[in-house]
This record gives sequence, C-alpha cells and structure tokens, in this order.
Amino acid sequence: MPELKPWQQTRRHVGKLLRRLPKPSAPTLPAALRTPAKLKTWQVTAGAATVGIAVAAGAVAAAGPWDSSGQRTAERDWAASQDAGGGTDHGGRTSGRAPSAAPSAPSVLRGLGVPAASAHGGSAPAVDGKALAGVLDPLLKAKALGPERSAVVIDAVTGRQVYGKGGDDGLTPASTTKIATAVAALTAAGADHRITTKAVVEPDSKEVVLVGGGDPTLTARKDGPYADSSASLRELAEDTARALKDRGADKVTLTYDTSLYTGEQQHPIGPNENLTLVSALMADEGRLDDSSSGPAPRSGDPAGDAAKKFAELLEKEGIKTGTKDKEDPGPSKASDRAEPLAKVESPPLSALVERMLTHSDNDIAEALARQTALAAKEPVSFDGAGKAIDAQLKKAKLPLAGTEFADGSGLDRADRSSAELLAALLARAADPAHPELRSVVTGLPVAGFTGTLVDRYPKDSPGTGVVRAKTGTLTGVNTLAGTVVDAEGRLLVFAFMTTGTTDPKAAQAALDQMASTVAKCGCR
Repeated sequence: MPELKPWQQTRRHVGKLLRRLPKPSAPTLPAALRTPAKLKTWQVTAGAATVGIAVAAGAVAAAGPWDSSGQRTAERDWAASQDAGGGTDHGGRTSGRAPSAAPSAPSVLRGLGVPAASAHGGSAPAVDGKALAGVLDPLLKAKALGPERSAVVIDAVTGRQVYGKGGDDGLTPASTTKIATAVAALTAAGADHRITTKAVVEPDSKEVVLVGGGDPTLTARKDGPYADSSASLRELAEDTARALKDRGADKVTLTYDTSLYTGEQQHPIGPNENLTLVSALMADEGRLDDSSSGPAPRSGDPAGDAAKKFAELLEKEGIKTGTKDKEDPGPSKASDRAEPLAKVESPPLSALVERMLTHSDNDIAEALARQTALAAKEPVSFDGAGKAIDAQLKKAKLPLAGTEFADGSGLDRADRSSAELLAALLARAADPAHPELRSVVTGLPVAGFTGTLVDRYPKDSPGTGVVRAKTGTLTGVNTLAGTVVDAEGRLLVFAFMTTGTTDPKAAQAALDQMASTVAKCGCR
C-alpha cells in the first residue's frame, strides 16, 4: 500500500482529533466569543464551515475537514489538498446538482455545542454600526489606500448594511469583477449547465469537425490537478476514433469550428500571460507550460493547437488525418447536417465558478461571460457579454449605479463597480434562499490557506481561516471583497475598494487588516 500523503493522513485522523475537542457549554461560550483577542481554533472552524468548507452543520462536529486540535500544520495540509478546486471541491465527484447551501453561523455554532435561537439568525447578536465604524474609519483613512477608497459591510443574516463609506462610488474593481460574472453566469445559464465540446462528421464525406463550445477547462493532459475532473480531449479522441471505425473509416480530413464566438479574440490589454486569446476552442487554456493556474506563456493560436493535439490523439487511435497538401487541421464551420460522433462535457458551472474565484482565472472568467451572453441571446463577444452581465444583474434588482462591464475578468480598466454592488452580490450568494449561487461563496479563497490569499495573511492574524475573499489587483488598484465571521459568530459580507495606490503590498496589507479587524470585532 503506498504511503499516504500528509493531507490524506490528516483526513484519516481528523475524526479522532475532533472527538478530542472539548465542547464548550452554552453558558460560558458567549463570553469567550466576545473576547476581541486572537480567535481560537474552534472559531476558525466555525468561520470556515459557515461559508462552505463544510456543507452541513453536522459535519463540523462529526467529521469536519479542519483539524480542530490546534495543529495548524495539519490544517494547512488539508487546505493545500483542496487547492485545485474551490471550498467544496466538487472535482469529478459532483452530483450535477447545485452545491448545498452553506449553513448559517448559528447552525455551525450549534454543531459545536452552542444552541441557536432560530434556523436563520439567532444566537449571535447583530452588529452595532457605530461600533464597527469606530474601528474601521481610522483604517480606511490609511495613506496606503490611495486617494479614492470605499467600503461597505452587510449583515448576511438580515441583509442590512451596517457600514458604508462611498459605497455607491463607481471605482475600478479589477478581478473582483469576477464576482459579478459568476452571479450573472449562474443565474443566466444555471449552476448545473455544462459546456460541450464535440466531434461531428459531414454527411457523405470524410470531413470530421472538432466543434468548440467555449469550455476553457478542456484538457489534453493525462495528469494534473484537473485531469480527472475536466472534459478530456483524449477521451473525445478515443470515442471519436471508435465511432469512425464503426463507420469503416480510418482516414479523415480534420477541421475545427470556433464560430460560436464573435468579435475580437484579443483582450483589450493585448497579449498577456494572464490569459490566452478568447476562443470557443482551447485546451489547457492555451498554456505552453505544465501550469494550471496563474500567469504562463500562452499560445497565439489556441484553437489551432487544440485541433493539432486532437489530430495527434486520433492518429494514436489508428485514425489518419489531413491530406498530402495540408497536414494540419484548418478552420471551418460545421453544417446543420453534420452528424455527431462523440462529445465531452465540462464540470457544471458551479465548479467552474469555484475554480475561477479561487485562482482568479481570467480564461474561465471570459468564458463564463460568454456563456452568459449565449443564455441571454446577445452577441458572444466582449460587448455582448458585458451587456448580458449588466442585464442579468439588473433583472436580479442589484444596485448597478456607476457600473460598467467591459470584460468578464476585470483586466480591463474600463470596468467600473461599486462596493455596494460587490457586497450585495456576495450577500445574495450567501442567502440560503439562493443555493444556485452557493459556489460564489465556496469558491472564495480562504485567508492564509488557499488560492490568491494563501500568502496574504500571517498565521497569527485574526483573519486567517475566517476571512474568505476575492482579491483584485491592477497597477494602482487594490480591492478585496468577501465574507467574514466576527468574534460573536455573525456572518458578515464586505467590499473594500481603492484606486490610486502606489505601494501594492502596503495597500493589500491595509485591506487585509480591515477584514481582520471585522473578524475580531465584538462591535456590539
């Protein structure tokens, strides 16, 4: 039997560790909760589980993934094992349904031995806005935050804004735009929607067409973080070859179809290692290395490269492609009469949203924006996607004053959003009445543990493990929007935005301090 990896050992022993955790009695716990000092490990457990690491309150007490014995090394190992996906780690094990609703803070506390007054709301007292302003106002004035800054905090239980400064100002959101893209895509296309890549054959011919459906997670790799859960170009080639052999064909002409998308492929920022050309067909995001997230060298022809790889895979299955004059596949458009050979489907949109938010994946963001455009019957382009996102959020009656959606990723400086909108989007996603949006919350990076927040919070910060937030960074722009469980166990939603910053590390540290301050604040 192979040796278990550290995170596997953690999960094997977590039940034992949790059984050792003393359960505080109801009369003494509130006093401990009100202490504005460093959060105890069980509070970190409650905070993380509240917004999605556990999908049921009972799991926290019985077999929760966090090591509640105080061994933070084990906690980090577990978090690292989940890093490929979002907080719920759908991977290839999704049921196809929308993610389960994250339990409210009282439900999590109940799982730790604290009674809750009601199913939604309950034992954790509401935040006093004046008290919260008393600790946030001085931090918002920090010089590191530049000349323009805004902040909003919403009580996720009541939906009431408990803090706001310049909340309706339209500022550059950077990658927090992805929160809007996620909500729009999930509501327009559905959390269960899967993106199809298929191979078809034209009737009375031997022309096989590889048709792109806009799946940014299609992979040609055998191994890697997403090889088992993503749609596989290898599997598509195997199934296509089998179908062709059943037809008695062992030589075809291969072409590829990217006609689903219209408009410019190149993002307005130009060639950039943060995303490839926006195409309806690509494999492994057009990456020219073995990475699965973050900046990387990109293909100048992602669709052509994917088709070439598909041709190679067909050759391995005994199907020859090309002609004497042209060996490489060329572009074409499948006719309405083309007959299906094989297809593969992406994970559900809920899983793509998690991956996008955890790693701030720009390729997935632009693809989800176009899925929104498709569902809304808008042109499948940058402009059409922006209009579709705006229309979808307007339909949801979200505050859109001063907003502009120039892309789906937030890389375009023409994007505008308000802290009020970002907070409202997250509050909607955290609402148990909207389980279809749960992956917007579970996909948020966990402070100090996963995704783009893995290195942002020191281990002794009160926000570590409790803050879950989407980051946003461009030159002179720093944003942070997410959820946090305060010292009383109350789930809050926040959005902090700044423009004109000159020291990105100092600005990030100032934003992180604000979120951590909310986490440790009694504010009652």
